[in-house]
Amino acid sequence: MQKTNAVLGSALFFVIAPCLARGMPWFITGREVHPSFFGLEFIRANGLVLILLGLPAPVDSFARFALHWLGTPAPVAPPQHLGRASISFCANSDVRWVISIGLGQVLLLADWHLFDHGAVFWLACHVFVVVYEEPTG
Repeated sequence: MQKTNAVLGSALFFVIAPCLARGMPWFITGREVHPSFFGLEFIRANGLVLILLGLPAPVDSFARFALHWLGTPAPVAPPQHLGRASISFCANSDVRWVISIGLGQVLLLADWHLFDHGAVFWLACHVFVVVYEEPTG
């Protein structure tokens, strides 16, 4: 894959995947922000911190897929080279930032239904990694 196509594919996937995965909570809650858990506003602030801490990793990851590994995170356009470098220094950092942002949304919006959504989403990501990515990687 050419670098231009990799950048465009990663940019498109960057918009679609996180918006579907982590934008869904806003629809689950009806775009309502509930009173903070246990009436403690610092819990809501911790949610915002988790979201902000989780944001740099996907930007770095998607850029590396396109610029260094000449591919996208999407299974339909995988990278040409296997890469292991990331700002998070761990295997499969994409799932970890999704968890950080998801837990941050639970705390920020104060809705336990989002925790259920996040748990199911994490399980789906984990199963995909174990069943598809590890055997083919």
